[in-house]
Amino acid sequence: MDLIKKLSQFSAATICEALGNTGYLPSEIKPITQAMKVCGPAYTVKTMPRDNVLLHRAYAYAKPGDVLVVNCSGFYEAGYWGDLMSIGAKTKGINGLVIDGCVRDADDIEAMNFPVFSRGLCIRGTSNHGDGTLNEPVIIGDVLINPGDIIVGDRDGVVVVPFYRIEETIEKAIAREEKEERTRAELRKGRPSIEVYGWDEKFGY
Repeated sequence: MDLIKKLSQFSAATICEALGNTGYLPSEIKPITQAMKVCGPAYTVKTMPRDNVLLHRAYAYAKPGDVLVVNCSGFYEAGYWGDLMSIGAKTKGINGLVIDGCVRDADDIEAMNFPVFSRGLCIRGTSNHGDGTLNEPVIIGDVLINPGDIIVGDRDGVVVVPFYRIEETIEKAIAREEKEERTRAELRKGRPSIEVYGWDEKFGY
């Protein structure tokens, strides 16, 4: 938990860079309001198109602090998640939802400050057949997400940190932030970035 807390102090972009520009989810997946942030272990879900029964099961089974991460089998024209599920999940202590699909009841979710990252909003309802998987590896975009991997999301997007790379990622994120702070100091002195990066000699000024 201490490592997760340390990881939460960095932006999603910084973590993505620390991972070598890997682990980022499709750029369409964004918080439903700009200020929302999320960080926590993944509880993974794969549901069938336009079916959300497993999402109800997921927040009931997940542990406090978990982030629900949902693959909707590529079907986006449905509101898989809404305000009632958000109330239940927040009460249970779930840290947030990252879904490769759409949600609805955005105003109510925003009012209760439950972090939701989705491809967008859709008013269409869902079915209740219940097929799919819980807490097994899922793929979103090009990223394999295992249960327990750490999810970090903010306004810029969402990145997945493999559980076994948490300490390495923190070390590289710290080094990157220190380097960027040195760059900021030079920029404040009036030096152009092309000179700070040494590109003036490489590419010409």
